[in-house]
Amino acid sequence: MKLIIRFLSAAVGRAPKAVLVGALALTLVFGFFMPQAQTATGNEGFSPDSAEFIALQTIDEVFSDNSEVAVQVVFDGSADDIITSDGMATYLATRGAIAGSRASELMVGRPGGDVVGFFDPTLQALAMMGIDPATATDAQIKQAFLGSSSELPPEVKELFAGLLSTHSDLSAPSAPAGLMVVFLNLAVLPDDPNQLELQAIEVDMAHAISAATIGNAVSAEPFSFALLFEDTGEFQKEIGRLFGTAFLIILLILGFVFWIHPKGRMTRRAALRRASADVGLALGVIIMSIVWMNGVGVLLGPGYLGWIGPFNEFLQILPILLIGLGVDYAIHLTARYREEVGQGADVVGAAMRASRTVGVALILATVTTAVGFLTNIWSPVGAITDFGILAAVGIGAAFILMLTFVPSVRILLDRRAEAAGRLPTEAMGHSENRFLPTLMGKASYLARKAPAFMVGISLVLGGLGAWGWANLDTRFSFTDFVPEHSSLLGTFNTITDEFGGGFGERTQVLIEGDVARASVHNAMLSSFMNMADTPNVLSPGGRPEVESPLSELFFLVTPPEAGGDPTRYNAGFAAAAASLGMHPDLSVAEGTDVAALYDAAAAVDPDGMRRVVAKVDGVYHYIDMSVSTQAGEQGAKALRDGLRVDLAPLDDTPGITAVATNENIVSRGVVEAIQESQLRSLFLTVGAATLLLIFNFLIESRRPALGLLTMLPVALVVLWVFGAMALSGIAFNPVTAMIASIAIGIGVPYTIHITHRYQEDRKRFDTPEEAIRNTMTHTGGALAGSAFTTVAGFGILVTSSLKPFQQFGQVVAYAIGFALLGAVLVLPSLLVLWDRWHRRRGDAVLEATGLEALAE
Repeated sequence: MKLIIRFLSAAVGRAPKAVLVGALALTLVFGFFMPQAQTATGNEGFSPDSAEFIALQTIDEVFSDNSEVAVQVVFDGSADDIITSDGMATYLATRGAIAGSRASELMVGRPGGDVVGFFDPTLQALAMMGIDPATATDAQIKQAFLGSSSELPPEVKELFAGLLSTHSDLSAPSAPAGLMVVFLNLAVLPDDPNQLELQAIEVDMAHAISAATIGNAVSAEPFSFALLFEDTGEFQKEIGRLFGTAFLIILLILGFVFWIHPKGRMTRRAALRRASADVGLALGVIIMSIVWMNGVGVLLGPGYLGWIGPFNEFLQILPILLIGLGVDYAIHLTARYREEVGQGADVVGAAMRASRTVGVALILATVTTAVGFLTNIWSPVGAITDFGILAAVGIGAAFILMLTFVPSVRILLDRRAEAAGRLPTEAMGHSENRFLPTLMGKASYLARKAPAFMVGISLVLGGLGAWGWANLDTRFSFTDFVPEHSSLLGTFNTITDEFGGGFGERTQVLIEGDVARASVHNAMLSSFMNMADTPNVLSPGGRPEVESPLSELFFLVTPPEAGGDPTRYNAGFAAAAASLGMHPDLSVAEGTDVAALYDAAAAVDPDGMRRVVAKVDGVYHYIDMSVSTQAGEQGAKALRDGLRVDLAPLDDTPGITAVATNENIVSRGVVEAIQESQLRSLFLTVGAATLLLIFNFLIESRRPALGLLTMLPVALVVLWVFGAMALSGIAFNPVTAMIASIAIGIGVPYTIHITHRYQEDRKRFDTPEEAIRNTMTHTGGALAGSAFTTVAGFGILVTSSLKPFQQFGQVVAYAIGFALLGAVLVLPSLLVLWDRWHRRRGDAVLEATGLEALAE
């Protein structure tokens, strides 16, 4: 490590112009590649190749004709009743708007209808009564509603009742809200992998509905995931406002941190010019390191080396890490440079000595933090693996630029002033008298006078943090990324509150293997019957609503007098099925040629069978059971677990796999995988960083315990952050789990700075008390400036209307604030206790390390 520091500082000292030009040239090169970045959204890149994710991909490929989405339209009346003439007017206008919109392009005449709504039976009753629904009175509409409801079969009646609010009174009848479900078939859009065209069609339909129903007493609000995330303009504006404000705050506070009180030959104007230059240098290096990271990320990604995947949402957190580290690195390097100049060193010598002393801590912090993040390469989640790799790249870029670009620019700027006798050496030599260094110097009183008490308090708080961690809620919702004032978010909440999650959800069960066997067929029947009492599986009349080979066979063999559909019943097939061994209850006898049974059904109803069963090389290999469910996002886990129990007969059949999947189930699996992998990564990161520091201090000063002492406050910081999250009601989710990594990424450099400066000061002062006071005055002051700058900047995020950004701002503040407390209160106390323990034993506190030689 020291060889690297020597090489960089020597290059800067001998040829600052060449170093400066080289850094700018590389920035231009990496900037050239940045626009070529490929991006991914949604679950792409996040799924750990779970069975559910793979099953969903297989279904999309094999049963492409089955792919459909449901757009729900919520009817809501201001008078708490939509079974009125006003409700009918809005209902008719909505149907007309849908038929006249582009949505009609994706309607293929599905069984049961492309558009299904709560007023459909009422419309049929009004037609039979000879009443025009457009002119029907409230009384006529309620009469038709009651009449149609009484005539419906029990299972159909139950289905349509589910399209009305759970707060409805069907005997009156009255209902505060109702649903219409529009089914759009995606097979018509084969070349729309990102569903951008689908989104455009849904937006066109939504605009048509809005135009047709504007001003009506009963509103009609369409809802779908595509519509929810369609308007990204407002989202991007908010991001720009928040991060722009954060950047401005960081700039202003950096100006305060870098300000030099005019003294000697320095005027206020000169002080302002120097502070502005140092702020510009710091922010410039941060921006350049982000450019380097993104450029290298493109080269490592698709289209080039292919070592990482496309850029994803999680990588947006990385600039926060680089800003935190960049501010920290810049403040420490600038503070040490000013200290050296103030003590009489020339510009080149001061820059080289600052690089060689602070650089030792910086490279150790860089390597330790980068290695910690690289432990993410063992994560089963691709996005987290990429996060770890690019974090290491960005941290390395910040380190290289900080030790080359900054001192090169500073040498070029100050050499002139030095030659002209205008360098403000006196003012630069009194930086320790400023507010933050003075405050941190006074804070060392706690470490000097009550170190054991401080360590004890920190451990107790760590224990409370561990308790809070154990009791953290685990919650995550995709709607968290929607502005709180969004009207569509209100519609989603209405669907959740009034309709138990809504209608139109389909959960598909992929059965794979040699599926044309009697044992598989009968196991599928048993699984189907198991679903009847599974929560969130729609079972009108006690019969699960499932589309599968069983449902196709049922329609083909059930005559109208037994409740069958006269348009689908086929007497010839019914006889053939019985001769092949199928029983009236749809089970088959052992030894039945199920392939022949399915072939016969396909000959009669090719479209229906193609939707539920598929061959590979002429052999039936896949079955798709499409189950009507109503779990929504919140109930996805319970639904998945319930269906796993239902599918046990199939799972127990040799050579067969059965996996229940839908988008919500996959998303839930992604969240669980991220959380589990992040917990594992946290432990790996802390462990790897600790081992590296122990090894470093063993080689450097023959004191491996220093490595453990340096990491202990960081481990406590992680516990404190989780404890603060529990107290604040912030859930553990993928966003907050990643921020825990930032707590380590920033906390490790903070503590390394303190330990390294203490090693240096302990050789200069006779007692640990004097050494820790000087360490806290200089390095502690720089740490406080770094922490306050970053916390103040990103604290603005708590004003966001997006919950993840609010939580992000809070947890970043916790992480950096606690990292500062751990570095300036806990670690100094540990160092003083460690020092005193060695002195009581008569040991030399620190061995000669060559640090002084390195600094010369």
